[in-house]
Amino acid sequence: MPLRTVLLIGSLSGLLNGCMRVGPDFHPQHEAWSEHWSSASIGQVTQQAAQPDARQWWQIFGDENLEHLIAQADANNGDLKIAGLRVIEARAQLGIALAGRYPQVQQVNADVLYAARKNSDGFNPRSGAYWQYGTGFSIGWELDFWGRFSRAIESADAAFFAAQANRDAALVLLHAQVADTYFTLRTAEARLRIARDNARLQKRSYDIAQKLFKSGETDELDFQQAKTQYLGTLSSIPELESQSILARHALSVLTGRPPGPLPELDVQPGKEGVIPLVDHAVLQDVPADLLLRRPDVRAAEYQMAAQSAQIGVAKADLYPSVSLVGSLVWSASSLTGSPNTLAVVAGPSVTWNVFDHGRIINNVRVQDVRLQQLTVAYQNTVREAAREADDAATALISALQRDTILNDAQGAARRSLTLANTIYREGYSDFQRVLDAQRALFAQQDAYIVNRSNAVGSLIALYKALGGGWYTEQPTVDAATRAQMQERTNWGDLLNEPGTPPAAAVPSSGPSSGPSSGPSQ
Repeated sequence: MPLRTVLLIGSLSGLLNGCMRVGPDFHPQHEAWSEHWSSASIGQVTQQAAQPDARQWWQIFGDENLEHLIAQADANNGDLKIAGLRVIEARAQLGIALAGRYPQVQQVNADVLYAARKNSDGFNPRSGAYWQYGTGFSIGWELDFWGRFSRAIESADAAFFAAQANRDAALVLLHAQVADTYFTLRTAEARLRIARDNARLQKRSYDIAQKLFKSGETDELDFQQAKTQYLGTLSSIPELESQSILARHALSVLTGRPPGPLPELDVQPGKEGVIPLVDHAVLQDVPADLLLRRPDVRAAEYQMAAQSAQIGVAKADLYPSVSLVGSLVWSASSLTGSPNTLAVVAGPSVTWNVFDHGRIINNVRVQDVRLQQLTVAYQNTVREAAREADDAATALISALQRDTILNDAQGAARRSLTLANTIYREGYSDFQRVLDAQRALFAQQDAYIVNRSNAVGSLIALYKALGGGWYTEQPTVDAATRAQMQERTNWGDLLNEPGTPPAAAVPSSGPSSGPSSGPSQ
C-alpha cells in the first residue's frame, strides 16, 4: 500500500476518532447541604491541628500495641488483600477498554497445498504433483466516530478509581475494627480486674459472716446474703474471661492469623485494662470536605461516573458503525509458468443496525435508570455518613459528661464501703449496709470502665464516619501474592503499584443540575 494512502487513512482515522461523543457528560450530584455541612456536636469534640494526621488517627492514643496490630492487619488481612486485587482487576479491565483505540480485527492466515494431477496412468506424484502457497493479512478498524470506545475508556477509568477508593474504604473499616476490638479487649480485662478485686473483697465478708454464723453470733440471713453477693460477683468472671478470649480471637483473624492467644498483648498483673480518655478528635479539614472525601463516598461518585459513560456506549449503537477494512493476499504455485499474485483490497465499511432501534433505545434507558439508581445511592451514602458522624460526636459528648460523674460516684462508693465496715465493726449498723456498699462499689466501678470504653468507641466511630484511617505503608499487592500471580501469568507492569488518583481525578465537586442530555461535541 503506498505511503500516501497509509497517511491518508491514518489522518482520517485520527480525525474521526473522538470527533464526537454521544451520551451525557458526567456531573456530580452533590446536594447543596453537603457543600457546607457542619454539626454543633462535631464542632464540640474536634479541633483543627496538624498531628496526628487523620489518615493515622490511632496515633492519638499513643499505644504501641495498637499501632503494631494495625501494621499487622495492613500486611495480612484477607479482606484488604481482596480489595487490592480488585484494583488490579479494574486496571486490567481498563487495559481491555484502551485496546478499543486500535484495530479490532487483525487476522493472518497461511496455507500450503500439495496436489497431484491425474493423467492416463492415474495419479502420478512424480510427474503431476505441485505445491500451491498462499498467505493473507486482514485488518478492520472501527473508527470511534460516535465515542463508543472513548466512553468505554471513560467508564473503565472511573471504575478503576472506584476500586482504589473501595480499597481505601476497606482500610478505614479495617483500622476502625482493629482499634475497636483492641479496646474491647482492654475493657474486658479492666472489668475482669474489677470483678476479681470485688470478689476477693466480698469473699472476706463472706468468710467473716460464715464464721459468725457458725459461732452463733449472727443469724443465717447475713451469711446467706454475703454468700449470694459473693457468688453473683464470682459468676461474672467467666463471662468476662470469655469476652477477653473472643476479642483476642477477633484480633487474630483481623491481623491474618488463626484464632489463638496474643502473648504480645499480655500486660503485667495489676496493670490490666487501662482505658484512655481522649476528649477530642484531631482534624485537618472541615467536616463537610472530609465527608465528601470519605472513601466510600468517593467510590460511589466514581461508580456514577462509570455508569454515566455507559449511557454513551449504549447510545453509539443508534448510529452507523464506520470501519476501515483492508486485506493483503499473496498466492503462488510451484507449477512452471504459473504466476505469483499479490492482491490489495482496502476501503471503508458501514454497518447500521437499522431494525434494532427498539432494543437499542431500551438498552439506553436501562443504562440511564442505573445511573439514576447510583445517584440516589450516592446521596444516601452522604446522608448516612453525616448521620454516623453526628451520632458518634453526640455519643462522645455524652460519655465525656458521664466520665467525671461516674468517677466521683465510684469514689463515693469506695468511701461508703469504708464507713459501712467501720460502723459495722463498732456495732452501730447491721451487715446489710456493708453488703449494700460492696454492691454499689462493684456497680459504679464497672459502670465507670464501661463508659470509658463507650467514649473510646465513639471517638473511633467519629474518625471512621469522617473517613479517617485510609493510610497504609503496604503495597496494593504484597510481594508473595505478586510472585505467585506472575508465575501463572504474564502481568507486565500491571502488578506494579498503581498511581493514587489525585484530587482532580474526583469528579468536580461543584453543584450541578445533573448530566447533560445531548452529545458532547
